[in-house]
Amino acid sequence: MRTCVIFNPTAKGNKARNFLRHLDALAAGWTLKKTSAPGDARNLAADAVREGFETIVAAGGDGTLNEVLNGLGDAPNGFQRARLGLLPLGTVNVFARELGISTKLETALATVRQGREARVDLPSVEFSAAGKRTRRYFAQLGGAGLDARAIELVSWSLKKKIGPLAYVVAGLQALRQPQRRITVSDGATETTGELVLIGNGRFYGGNFEIFPGANLQDGWLHATIFARADWRMLWRCGPGLLLRKRLPARAAKVMRATSLTLTSSPPAALEIEGDLAGHLPATFTVQPAGLRVIVP
Repeated sequence: MRTCVIFNPTAKGNKARNFLRHLDALAAGWTLKKTSAPGDARNLAADAVREGFETIVAAGGDGTLNEVLNGLGDAPNGFQRARLGLLPLGTVNVFARELGISTKLETALATVRQGREARVDLPSVEFSAAGKRTRRYFAQLGGAGLDARAIELVSWSLKKKIGPLAYVVAGLQALRQPQRRITVSDGATETTGELVLIGNGRFYGGNFEIFPGANLQDGWLHATIFARADWRMLWRCGPGLLLRKRLPARAAKVMRATSLTLTSSPPAALEIEGDLAGHLPATFTVQPAGLRVIVP
């Protein structure tokens, strides 16, 4: 199968540098498309599908993955015509962890070359951005409330200086602000909270199990809803997450559905795969077995 690898050549870190050392080997059988600006990975992925590539590999972090995924969605019948491969070069790589893809580059490369394919569920969200209705696909996670507000508050100049700790600083800022009350509805029942996380698989932020019982192939969206997003929530949930990597029982409400609508007044911030997407209202849906992906 024809394979196209999409990579950001300005990516930093040891994984990215290691990847660059493998470029000669890649050139022997794969086509490499390099990005030069935000949004390029999405456009390059759509172009690759139109050019007849049957495997599109996202070489980067969760942001690159999401752009490539949406690029597949932009091409006519893109999810049927091409499958997704992953070379996890980012800091967290949640979807790769969910699939069991190694963060060791040589092992991940071998996985892509072996080409074992599986079908997993494909979630998407519809929301308003810049005054128009937008649909965005995602692989692993969406959220509204505290975590999205923290992303909204991140200082990019501070991030350049201290890296991921800038999100911690922004999170502390968000905790001090009044929280939005978010209503979550599956069409039959509804509940409210100040932090809502929507998952396709089990994990959030790496290997923290926030969606117990979730499965990438179960055909459901999973929602974890925290009634309050405050210091008490952190005190109640923090030790269990740090020590056992799991959310303590009864720390939050859980729902599962094929469609979930989130609303709030005033509109709460919305994030997709750790990237600020817009604001509520938003409707999440899932296409069972809609994504072809290469797995170990």
